[in-house]
Amino acid sequence: MTSQTIANAPTSDQIRRAPKVLLHDHLDGGLRPGTVVDLARGTGYTDLPHTDPDKLALWFHQAADSGSLERYLETFTHTVGVMQTRDALVRVAAECAEDLAEDGVVYAEVRYAPEQHLEGGLTLEEVVEAVNEGFRQGERRARENGHRIRVGALLTAMRHAARALEIAELANGYRDQGVVGFDIAGAEAGHPPTRHLDAFEYLKRENNHFTIHAGEAFGLPSIWQALQWCGADRLGHGVRIIDDIQVHDDGTVELGRLAAYVRDKRVPLELCPSSNLQTGAASSYADHPIGLLRRLHFRATVNTDNRLMSHTSMSREFEHLVEAFGYTLDDMQWFTVNTDRTGSHSSDQPSQAAHTTDLRYQPALAGGRSPWTGTSRGEPWQGRGPPSATRLGRCGASSSTSESAWNATSCFRISRSSTTDTRSPTDSAARSWTSSTTSTKPAPHSTTAPSSNLSSESRMKRQTESSSCTPTGGGVTPRSRRRMSASSDRPAAF
Repeated sequence: MTSQTIANAPTSDQIRRAPKVLLHDHLDGGLRPGTVVDLARGTGYTDLPHTDPDKLALWFHQAADSGSLERYLETFTHTVGVMQTRDALVRVAAECAEDLAEDGVVYAEVRYAPEQHLEGGLTLEEVVEAVNEGFRQGERRARENGHRIRVGALLTAMRHAARALEIAELANGYRDQGVVGFDIAGAEAGHPPTRHLDAFEYLKRENNHFTIHAGEAFGLPSIWQALQWCGADRLGHGVRIIDDIQVHDDGTVELGRLAAYVRDKRVPLELCPSSNLQTGAASSYADHPIGLLRRLHFRATVNTDNRLMSHTSMSREFEHLVEAFGYTLDDMQWFTVNTDRTGSHSSDQPSQAAHTTDLRYQPALAGGRSPWTGTSRGEPWQGRGPPSATRLGRCGASSSTSESAWNATSCFRISRSSTTDTRSPTDSAARSWTSSTTSTKPAPHSTTAPSSNLSSESRMKRQTESSSCTPTGGGVTPRSRRRMSASSDRPAAF
């Protein structure tokens, strides 16, 4: 990290005050430790490992960070265990909205599984109505404290259970009463999303939104099924898309067919850096794929997942990214706009971020702009069309670094795959945002005659080779890749 990057790095207070949008946050993963203790006492739940809030908070974090799946899942046993009454659900939801607003979040989509809160005798409808009431209470309290936030609920079905269609119908029934979409969650291995096709087909017929937990642990087949079989609007995590991206020794990057599809179709990735470290998707923040995905202009978003278990918040997530990649307020704004455009809120009822992002980032940008913005005026982008790709931050490079050797210390070095370009980043930023320098080259095995000129036996052999990653050859094979360079001027968020 250079001295200029350090000078441009936003402070913790700037990060906290900046408007943020959150799309992947679990209600049962974000309780206050003191609330867990209070609810356990009030409901007679006696299985908590500690009754001191501070010790309990430490236990949650250590259990989630232990590398043991059993201990990680045990943490949710306790939070869900104290969320079995209407009053408990209202309180947890209200405090969730308040805590997010205090952290500068202006729009959030918080998910939970209604089927997990029935042990106290509540019906599915009563669970949804209690959580919705809590969110509205939290929004009101936040306004009283000078914060603005809007919270929408995502109803989650557990992928190991058989209630997905029932929960999808529940989500659709409450779509005008605070529920903004549907999700499936749970262990990916052994529980493919295609088992719940009836739920996804129903939601598509109803023109409703849904996301799918995919590509967190299981890899590319999970992502491919979620998109191509189920038709997910966005991917919960999706971090394993990095497995379909190859960085060569010379710094050039090649996208496999699935990765190219995800990027070019602007499929949103609900990335959760701290949580992804706990589940083994990356060994450190500096090695997290978000750095490379952001440079390659995937629709990457920053999220918390489970704030209690990961001891995190949206501000902490951005602080980690600032430290790892040298991100500035420009980069934060890029992520925020990306995330806001990705949310399930109606376009005629935009989130608060749509009204506050430019206004609240602008005063702080004078001393916190990215050296790759390509402008000396210090003016943030204010909705005049997508900014050019070179304008949107970088991964640990100083402004004096040449375009052909951008140093992505934690997200690889990327260089042009064609002729050398001596233009500076500022020159590149002047190019039209609609232009693209991405070139498509044939895969190594396709340098021979086209498949149409091959015998049927040869074509069948090639198709068999290409489908090695999925039963039906769904395009996740790394054999056919799109070669590109980091200087592509594709619009970064649209």
